[in-house]
Amino acid sequence: MKEDFDFEEYNNSIHRDGRILMTIALALLIAVPFIIALITGAHINWKDFWPALIKVLIIYVPSSAAEFLIYVPLLGAGACYLAFITGNLTNLKIPCAFNAREIAGAEAGTPENEIISTLSVATSALVTMVVIFIGVLLLIPLTPLLNNPVIKPAFDNVLPALFGALGMQYYMKSLKLSVLPLLLMSVLCILIPSLIAQTSTMIIVIGAFSIALSYLMYRKNWL
Repeated sequence: MKEDFDFEEYNNSIHRDGRILMTIALALLIAVPFIIALITGAHINWKDFWPALIKVLIIYVPSSAAEFLIYVPLLGAGACYLAFITGNLTNLKIPCAFNAREIAGAEAGTPENEIISTLSVATSALVTMVVIFIGVLLLIPLTPLLNNPVIKPAFDNVLPALFGALGMQYYMKSLKLSVLPLLLMSVLCILIPSLIAQTSTMIIVIGAFSIALSYLMYRKNWL
């Protein structure tokens, strides 16, 4: 007789394996520069190392905490473990997971969403590795084509086009809530173009603004 799927057991196994793999990945990332220094005989200047590390941590620690609070409720544990290890959350993993969830009709916070998000992020990671492998092999033959001034603007706008198409689905679900944050960010990026490169920081700012706005609109019965 076929046993029923135990989601709690599945979730516990995801957390167990995810913590182990995250620890291994973190250890490897930290070890790489030291291993390179050991092999090449390079000297690490500790006097400059710690101030540089603090400058990086000041930026990335708040950003990482914000991404954790934003993405985990949307994707679930399994997908987040995979996404945080393999990287490219904003560019690849998040759009892929959102699109898969939309196609499957799963709601955020449900077991179905967790499983679908995990499968979609895993598939995205595998496909990415294959595409990168093929891209490396074809990089030299395709360089003249990619640098062609006629089609280069198209390659430069792939990401905005992708997020525009995906974002429109969510904007249409609640125009009252989405119009003001979208307008605010558009005006800010036009007036201060350097903000376009500060994606992680701006996600925190506009996320906090959107949450406050949604709470206010809910309290006023405007939604």
